[in-house]
Amino acid sequence: MSEQEAAESPPSLRYLLILEVLAAEARPMTPTEINALLKLPKPTIHRLVRNLEELGWLSRHLDGRSYLPGPRLRQMMQGLVRAASHAMPRREILLRLNALVGETCNLSIPDDGAMIYVDRVETQWPLRIALQVGSRVPLHATSAGKACLGSMAESLFERYLRSASLKAYTSRTITDPAALREEVIRIRAQGHAEDNQEFVDGMIALAVPVKDRQGHLAATVSFHAPMQRMSLEEGRKHLPDLRAAARELAELL
Repeated sequence: MSEQEAAESPPSLRYLLILEVLAAEARPMTPTEINALLKLPKPTIHRLVRNLEELGWLSRHLDGRSYLPGPRLRQMMQGLVRAASHAMPRREILLRLNALVGETCNLSIPDDGAMIYVDRVETQWPLRIALQVGSRVPLHATSAGKACLGSMAESLFERYLRSASLKAYTSRTITDPAALREEVIRIRAQGHAEDNQEFVDGMIALAVPVKDRQGHLAATVSFHAPMQRMSLEEGRKHLPDLRAAARELAELL
């Protein structure tokens, strides 16, 4: 659509164009950045973005100036993902990873200060952790969440530390901001994140980031297992499998 067509479009279509720009750019954007592509009158873009935020289609990013998909848009996106999950190539990637690891494998995306499971392949073992597609898990206490934190720009990570409630889920959960900062430094250096019974007692997990072509975090791929079957050290042996799956998933983006 040309700039003139965008300017002449009805308000309902302008809302969709704003959401389309956010989806195409795949990053937090300010109204000014959105309007650099749409060329709408300045008061108009601010009014439309404000309306979308009030209605729950957009939400403020940690920086307080830019916007991300809001709860209503995320709910719609999750429904679409779940509806198509068995037909998408990424499902095959998770199935292959599950066959290699033998434990539950997950694909997660950031979701307003948490991670949400958008797809998973369950282990065939009867002993398993019941976290269904659509479950939201904390950033600081899970491998998927900590992989997300490790991919954040330093300024955004510091804002997260100042505002987050680092709830203890087990005796091993990192609740001290300084300790979490050290953990994120390690994650950035090693390229993966670990959960050593930090979210659920007796459960370990490992995760790696899935990044788009611009290098931005798009998702994380992970697996978790009860310690009765797999120690954290044994889980690390599957890091090459995790990284290979992440590369394949990144290609789908």
